[in-house]
Amino acid sequence: MEGPSAPAIRRDPYDVLCVARDSTDQEIKTAYRKLALKYHPDKNTSNPEASERFKEVAYSYSILSDPEKRRQYDTAGFEAVEDSMDMEIDLSNLGTVNTMFAALFSKLGVPIKTTISANVLEEALNGTVTVRPLPIGTSISGKVEKQCAHFFGVTISDEQAEAGIVVRVTSSAQSKFKLLYFEQDVNGGYGLALQEDSEKTGKVTSAGMYFLHFQVYRMDLTLNALAIAKDPESAFFKRLEGLQPCEVSELKAGTHIFAVYGDNFFKTASYTIEALCAKSFEDTTEKLKDIEAQILSKRNELRQFETEYRKALARYQEVTNRYSQEKQSVDELLKHRDSIHASFTVTKTPNSVGVKLSNGSTSKVPGEAESPLEDGNSDGKDKSSKKKWFNLNLKGSDKKLS
Repeated sequence: MEGPSAPAIRRDPYDVLCVARDSTDQEIKTAYRKLALKYHPDKNTSNPEASERFKEVAYSYSILSDPEKRRQYDTAGFEAVEDSMDMEIDLSNLGTVNTMFAALFSKLGVPIKTTISANVLEEALNGTVTVRPLPIGTSISGKVEKQCAHFFGVTISDEQAEAGIVVRVTSSAQSKFKLLYFEQDVNGGYGLALQEDSEKTGKVTSAGMYFLHFQVYRMDLTLNALAIAKDPESAFFKRLEGLQPCEVSELKAGTHIFAVYGDNFFKTASYTIEALCAKSFEDTTEKLKDIEAQILSKRNELRQFETEYRKALARYQEVTNRYSQEKQSVDELLKHRDSIHASFTVTKTPNSVGVKLSNGSTSKVPGEAESPLEDGNSDGKDKSSKKKWFNLNLKGSDKKLS
């Protein structure tokens, strides 16, 4: 299981899985399988505490199974471990209404990860599953019921193992499914080692696993979606964090068990599975190796750049805040200055009808009637005959200038 949500109460992952700090990857994986099956929601429908323990076990395994996260945790504890773990839900416990909502969100593009049925895991661990042969270079099509799995055995030779193996599944019906890889368990059964969720590519959904003798990575897009929801500004910087290393990079000669798990919410999943020798993909393999190296390098660059960006952004916000404060301060000073200037340049005489301005002109007070005594015109003659200093009729005036 990959990417569980963080439990409400965090305990030391080593204590949760009951393993020592120097435990090997195989010992951690074995402990996880045992506890995950014990506390799986399918087997504990009436025990909510078991569900929390299951989350705790899955969360602990997600840290200890990832070399980088394990190193970060060993160095600085939970503070150093990414919290952007995606939630997994158990469809068998949702009920019809909640399943419909989950299906709707999935249709809208919201990534929803689901747990694998406990029945499938238990049957595989007990070795009671039916395994169909899948020869290299051939393909098999089928339909698998929701929360069920079809198992396939891929037998490879020494030469094919050395060249590398590719196993892929596609669905032209755009069904949701998981591609699973099981390792031989000490008890004779099969324990889940890898899982890949189908993703939509063009008009099909697909999933693939590549065993090419060098570290191969998978891109978990759910991390990107959660990063956007949590902090839209950090989404760009987290875009390459979804590149996670696969736990298994090569297969030895022999028979290996794969399965297609039906992950549709209501109906069966249609699929076509095929196993191929990577020898015919030599050029593509080299390109994959090169491009993933570039992405890892770019991811490290982005981590450093994010620190620089955050500092620059904080400085920018500091400067823009000061800009707003300084602008407000200047506006208030100028406003205060204007009010002071107005007290010098505009005066009011208590008994005057108008306001005497500094240039000697008179402005009428709004709403006041014009006095008949103005300009010595006491007989109430037509006001239109009055002349102002700025409107004198110098030619043909019937009045003389005094």
